[in-house]
Amino acid sequence: MSEGAEAAASGDFVQSLARGLAVIRAFDGDHAELGLSEVARRSDIPRAAARRFLRTLETLGYVRGRGDGSARTFALTPRVLELGFSYLSSLSLPEIVQPHLERLSREVGESVSAAVLDGTDIVYIARVPARRIMSVRITIGTRFPAYATSMGRVLLAGLEEDAAAAVVEASDLQRLTERTLTDRTALRGEIARVRSDGWALVDGELEPGLRSVAAPVHSRSGEVAAAINVSTSATRDSLEHLMQDYVPPLLRAADAIDAELRLV
Repeated sequence: MSEGAEAAASGDFVQSLARGLAVIRAFDGDHAELGLSEVARRSDIPRAAARRFLRTLETLGYVRGRGDGSARTFALTPRVLELGFSYLSSLSLPEIVQPHLERLSREVGESVSAAVLDGTDIVYIARVPARRIMSVRITIGTRFPAYATSMGRVLLAGLEEDAAAAVVEASDLQRLTERTLTDRTALRGEIARVRSDGWALVDGELEPGLRSVAAPVHSRSGEVAAAINVSTSATRDSLEHLMQDYVPPLLRAADAIDAELRLV
């Protein structure tokens, strides 16, 4: 039984809070403004409940409404950033990583990012975009499935073998492109290879034509705290160029971040 299911069974689960958070999560980069019915559908709650939560969030300043009646739409306000501020302000990692990413991006001339593992997803915590290479706009907080990303495989490789296998088992292995690795045994083997090599390469598994290499950064205790990557397009860079010209500066940047994190 999952931790959430155990909490629900014990009576320690506040369903209204969970539903309110589901309403907030209904909005994303592709769904920045939603009508009531869309919010109810995307958060999987009844329309009447969605209306109450939206009105509450609007009163508290986390949501703004526009229009009247059935045409009324809603969008998040910048105040939702407060919900993550305590976490980010206590986490020195993004602040430490950012200047190293900026130097790395200048050196390789490509977009670079940093992410952490959250369940079966990676979450972006820092980024320096050099050019648009994905159909989805990536910002701080953007999530992607770990199994199909270079940073995700690095982060999974940083776990104990049993823990990494558990994340793979819990992942919804969808074929995002014709190259996406969805066989669990093969994926566990790839994670083992990344654990041995110390870096990962993913070629067109998250989005066609997107290539990326990633490396781990370590906390003071030696655990993998995050991953950094360099992303590029298959039309610009061959795999050989990626490995020869991007992996060495990527590893140097990861080492530099490790050295700084040891001082924190």
